[in-house]
Amino acid sequence: MSDLDRIDQRILRLLQQDGRMSNAEIAQRVNASPATCHRRTQRLFEEGYIRAVRAEIAPDKVERASLVIVGVVLDRSTPESFAAFEQAVRAMPVVLDCHLVAGDFDYFLKIRVRDMADFNRLHSATLIGLPGVRQTRTFFVMKEVIDNAPLAL
Repeated sequence: MSDLDRIDQRILRLLQQDGRMSNAEIAQRVNASPATCHRRTQRLFEEGYIRAVRAEIAPDKVERASLVIVGVVLDRSTPESFAAFEQAVRAMPVVLDCHLVAGDFDYFLKIRVRDMADFNRLHSATLIGLPGVRQTRTFFVMKEVIDNAPLAL
């Protein structure tokens, strides 16, 4: 983050709060001209500081109110088994996040489904059949205290 000055950091914070904020409004709030603000924002995209701007959908409005965390243990810890599992998981639209982790599990998956019955179908039809899966452990989220919080800059 050493390449970012205070204006860049403020632009990032503002866009995290509201990705629909206009360039003119951002410029005003960071005390820069709209042209300068636009150049800086474009540079932040080009240099990979901003990966995307997208809408945050309310899961309950689109029948995906149940959040499930799944710990996955693979039968082998090889680059090939990791690659095969990761390729298969990328093809699953219900998987929001997939993280390779250290500890008792190899991966944690964050999945959104309609309800427990929907997850049960997904688990029996898909999850346990993913390449290399030896074991899964499922955690149904009872309450989302913090979800997708903005990065502290």
